[in-house]
Amino acid sequence: MSRPPAPDFIIIGAPKAGTTALHSALARHPQVFVSQPKEPKYWMCDDAPPPHWRGPGDKHSQQEWVWQWEEYQALFADAPGDRLRGESTPFYLWSRGAHRRIAESLPEVRLIAVVRDPIDRAYSNWMHLWCDGLEPIGDFLAAFGRERSRIRSGYAPFWRYRELGLYGEQLAHLYRHVDPARVLVVRYKEIVDEPCATLDRACAFLGIEGGHIPRIPADNSRTYVEPGWRSRALGPVVRGGAWLGQFAPPRLWRGAEPFLRRRLAGPGQATRPLLTADQRQQLLPAFADDVALLSEVTGRDYSDWLSAASRGSFAQRSVESA
Repeated sequence: MSRPPAPDFIIIGAPKAGTTALHSALARHPQVFVSQPKEPKYWMCDDAPPPHWRGPGDKHSQQEWVWQWEEYQALFADAPGDRLRGESTPFYLWSRGAHRRIAESLPEVRLIAVVRDPIDRAYSNWMHLWCDGLEPIGDFLAAFGRERSRIRSGYAPFWRYRELGLYGEQLAHLYRHVDPARVLVVRYKEIVDEPCATLDRACAFLGIEGGHIPRIPADNSRTYVEPGWRSRALGPVVRGGAWLGQFAPPRLWRGAEPFLRRRLAGPGQATRPLLTADQRQQLLPAFADDVALLSEVTGRDYSDWLSAASRGSFAQRSVESA
């Protein structure tokens, strides 16, 4: 009997925690078929168009959401019958509605959640939007403090620097709908420090052969944009272009983005600064209770996240562990 076109596994999050790297690695496995686009976001919808988010660039990106069931099924229709089919939408871990919809519609699906030090994740999230020219605030702590007002203003989930890192709450809710045995929780540090062993563990969880993928590709980190005249002059241009992008096919804005990012970054390769111990210390209270909950829910110790030491980006950590 032919299988209905739907995913056998989903990488559900978290954003800026290594999901793209893991997705890219699994896509190279001869027994795996992954969707294009990588992040259809279907399970965040309810067979209805996505909400009208109002942050910079939000309306443009919503054009790429796959929200109709037939269109979602079509993403997996060409998968060979012997391939494991998957997709990766890192916002599913955050979305309580996605937990329910996935559990009801895909009772056998396997889920992979990648979690990262929530402060480093939030910083990387801010860095992504800042270097894309969409985040207008060049100070991470100041931008972090705007979360509640931005939520009230209707900004999309990617602007929730704190909320996206509350993995304890998210997994506790997910486990009410999905058997924890069908969820694999992977640490970002395992992807960086033990890539082959981590891939083999993911393959074993999915029921496919290990040893086929020699390495995990680098993640999608941006070239750092230093605050200065470029960000002041070009940032508004980028945000205006992203707003206009809602009226054009997505490929047009996607084609212009790399050019604008290069102009923002300038001719040099500025070094991405680490968070200082003082900056981390100020943010620890925002996550301490949830880190404790995560340890309780998973049975693993995450207390190392409560230190004042910043761990850096994927590239910086890969150099250190090489």
